[in-house]
Amino acid sequence: MRLLLLEDEEDLAEAVQLGLQRAGYAVDTAATVDAATERLTVNEYDLLLLDLALPDGDGFSLCRAIREGELPVVGGADLRVLMLTARGALADRVRGLDDGADDYVVKPFALDELLARVRALLRRETRGVGAVLRAGDLRLDTARHEAWRGERRLSLAPKEFGVLEYLMTRPGHVVSAEELLEHVWDENVDPFTHTVRVTVGTLRRKIGNGDEHSVIETVVGRGYRLKEE
Repeated sequence: MRLLLLEDEEDLAEAVQLGLQRAGYAVDTAATVDAATERLTVNEYDLLLLDLALPDGDGFSLCRAIREGELPVVGGADLRVLMLTARGALADRVRGLDDGADDYVVKPFALDELLARVRALLRRETRGVGAVLRAGDLRLDTARHEAWRGERRLSLAPKEFGVLEYLMTRPGHVVSAEELLEHVWDENVDPFTHTVRVTVGTLRRKIGNGDEHSVIETVVGRGYRLKEE
């Protein structure tokens, strides 16, 4: 899943970005409202982590603009927003949720709690139960970052895990290579490489049972689909 972190405290932004990346997320960062706005109108994100006090504006206004359609973000209403701020007063928390935030975390916070809240927001509208996604004999534990096929544990690289997670939240749906590139990789990826094809290929081999019986189908000219069993 691809996240945008809007945080102007450089040390905190680097620490949070590193923690999220180690958990398997693709993370872009911005330090100003203008920079975040530019990214949101170009890239599709699954989650925005949003500070409130920023050099050129405030997170309340940005969140409200997103929810009211004043800012045409890629993905629109599907973008989840988690406010991440030192402003912990009841009035601020109520205002943040009323302005359209899906969750509100007060600084200082424990990284484990933040990761749990991120997972909870990203599980919405999926077939997962708790932190575990299931499709046929595939099982993906997003909290422990473990994948299984039947009783066999799969040893997946971070991007392979990310691709499988994205496909498992959309079983039976065709997902294009461009969509996978948008949601699993960050803005530093070269879109003209064969990154997605290579990653899907190694993922298939690790899942096993050969190409003929692979749970990941190639839909020629359109993308990839996780078979519904």
